[in-house]
Amino acid sequence: MTKVSISLNDPIGTINPNIYGHFAEHLGWCIYGGVWVGEHSPIPNTGGIRNDVVAALRKMKPAVIRWPGGCFADDYHWQDGVGPRAQRPRRVNIHWGEVVESNEFGTQEFVRFCRMVGAEPYIVGNVGSGTVRELREWVEYCNFPGDSTLARQRAADGSPEPLNVTYWGVGNENWGCGGSFSPEDYCTEFRRFATFVRGFGKQLYVIACGSPGNDLEWTTRFFRKLRKDYWDFRNLHGYAAHYYCGTAGTATEYTVDQWYELIARGLYMEELVIQQRAAMDAYDPSRKIGLIVDEWGTWHPVEPGTNPAFLFQQNTLRDALVAATTLDIFNRHADKVVMANIAQTINVLQAMILTQGEKMLVTPTGYVYEMYAPHQGGTSLRTVIESDTVTYTAGGKEQQVATVSGSASLKGKVLFLTLTNAHATDAVEVTVDLLGGAQATGGTARILSGEIHTHNTFDAPETLTPCPYAIAASGASFIITLPPASVLAAEIAIG
Repeated sequence: MTKVSISLNDPIGTINPNIYGHFAEHLGWCIYGGVWVGEHSPIPNTGGIRNDVVAALRKMKPAVIRWPGGCFADDYHWQDGVGPRAQRPRRVNIHWGEVVESNEFGTQEFVRFCRMVGAEPYIVGNVGSGTVRELREWVEYCNFPGDSTLARQRAADGSPEPLNVTYWGVGNENWGCGGSFSPEDYCTEFRRFATFVRGFGKQLYVIACGSPGNDLEWTTRFFRKLRKDYWDFRNLHGYAAHYYCGTAGTATEYTVDQWYELIARGLYMEELVIQQRAAMDAYDPSRKIGLIVDEWGTWHPVEPGTNPAFLFQQNTLRDALVAATTLDIFNRHADKVVMANIAQTINVLQAMILTQGEKMLVTPTGYVYEMYAPHQGGTSLRTVIESDTVTYTAGGKEQQVATVSGSASLKGKVLFLTLTNAHATDAVEVTVDLLGGAQATGGTARILSGEIHTHNTFDAPETLTPCPYAIAASGASFIITLPPASVLAAEIAIG
């Protein structure tokens, strides 16, 4: 028997819309061909930005988009991406295939893209190969409202008013491609760079590079150094870990055991969130510094015939389950996680959207983001799930994973409930109990479900899409039947 108990009188915290953030790097076809086609392209666009992509993303409601990387960020010099496009320098992208970066898509284009889709820009500065002055001047270019040379340059580039960029990352993966620092050395660099990340009249949100995966030693050593040397330092607001659950099989070819294996690997995110926040709490018990996971997702072998450096992979119902169960983890821990950015928005890794020339499709993961959007800004409710498990074999050992996962949030008199059934072949009856004297007075739902390998292609772009699903939500207890391999999102009226 599977039971979901929701305590309407036991709020966890507000679900920060930034948990539903995206990540767009200058990698493969994410920017060029994905976001940017140029003003003279036959593909319908507004100022060079694809109209179909913007329309699809607006339905997903990404609250924040991280850019320009990723590893690319620590070899990117922002001055290359401003000024007349025809005069911008062409640089070699050393991280992703040594292709030539045209710099047609720079700061102005990125911020305009964010505004078009309704997202806040999150800019990652260059610590690995950049300078303090370079990052300080980038902030001034974006945000200074007065009559400085950089503000004049911004106006000449098309934005007389400040761009008002709030979120600034001080480097990316500085334990690796961002400079191969130790935690202590990066802490020193962070303090030096962040000292000069000034708001110019605007309150900024400054983010430090966090741990590789759930590396508690990196986190502890970074915060120990920060506290020992300069604990009264105030210009640190977020700390960003990365976690990729990887693959099992390939993007589209996997066994039933591998279906379960990858979902289970995705569920490790809960351990990361709990343990990383606990490590931070040892030095920041009042939680002034927010836990962020600004890169996460699946990472499969690339599609055959594509450039291996472009990280282009298909996206199936299995990826949708990983996305949904991860978002449910973030929702359930709304008191711990303040932002998350799936990797990546278009054509790279666990993408929301795939494009091929003039063709565009929304992936199963993209549909999960659309289905889960009503959670944004809701009050996360204590949700206890008693679920059966299913046994699978990985690494020569039998293992188990829960079949049902989910989360619940409340806005006024509307309860938003998301549930997943990871069982590859069996439906599950879920008893939903509303605790605290609440009564359900009806509800509507949508479901994403199919055979476990189902995915959308350019020839069949709507093979897997969310469909209306009837539920009988009435009283303090009711049953929802989840089809096998499914993601459900339900809006339930509370009397």
